[in-house]
Order: sequence, then C-alpha cells, then structure tokens
Amino acid sequence: MPDNNHANIATADALTLLLHNQHALRAAIEEVALWARSTGSPETHENAITALETLDTNASAITAGILQLRQI
Repeated sequence: MPDNNHANIATADALTLLLHNQHALRAAIEEVALWARSTGSPETHENAITALETLDTNASAITAGILQLRQI
C-alpha cells in the first residue's frame, strides 16, 4: 500500500506552488486594473476587480485545502 502521507505532502506542495502563481497573477491583474482606471477605462477596471474577487475566494479555499492535507 502506498504511503498516503507522502502523497498528501506532494499534493500540498504542488498546490502551494499553484497558490504562489495565483498570488502573482493577482498582483499583475491588480496593476492592470489600476492602469485601466487611470486611463479612463472603468469597464475594464470593474472586470479586473471581479476577477480579483474570484482569485481571492479561490485562494482562501486552496489555502484551507493545503492546511488540511498537511495535518493528515
């Protein structure tokens, strides 16, 4: 039987890397949103803000999953 703990650690590590990528994408989208607002593109700004809210929600769920995997 495979060691489930090693699989959980590997999964948590992979999810952590994806979460770091998500944080980087969030920062880039936030920069674009600020640029869009400053150049007079309120629709683009609002669309970017909506995307940021989705990233934030999903980041919270991913973090909870990572913590759960690391406790097992």
